[in-house]
Amino acid sequence: MELASVKIVLGKYLEGETTVAEEAQLREYFSGDQVAPELEAYRPLFAYFSEARDERFTGQVPLKTRRFDYRWLSVAAVGVLMFGLYFGNRYREQREAEFAYNETRKALGMIAQNLDRGTEKVAYIAEFDEAKQKIYKN
Repeated sequence: MELASVKIVLGKYLEGETTVAEEAQLREYFSGDQVAPELEAYRPLFAYFSEARDERFTGQVPLKTRRFDYRWLSVAAVGVLMFGLYFGNRYREQREAEFAYNETRKALGMIAQNLDRGTEKVAYIAEFDEAKQKIYKN
């Protein structure tokens, strides 16, 4: 393989654009004895891939089956439920108290407004009473 074509295929390899055949050509080139000095740094890379392909793991992997303990999940669920009920109840009571407070303010505001209107009417009655007293005294 010529040096120029090796450099082109190596550039494609580093960009991830090579085919399987081009990669085989690169492995063959770098496993040979006539590697250009400027490409000597890539030789261990291709040597590793050639060796790693033949490597197999023959050991035993201990698989320990682990059962999930659902008892702790139920304890956690009960805890979350109690937490939610306690704080949810407090929140609901607070909302009810705010609602009652606002409704009481509205009712007292209407009473005050009607009392003001009634006070104006009483003022007219007082003037009528004074006029009546003046008429009866004379």
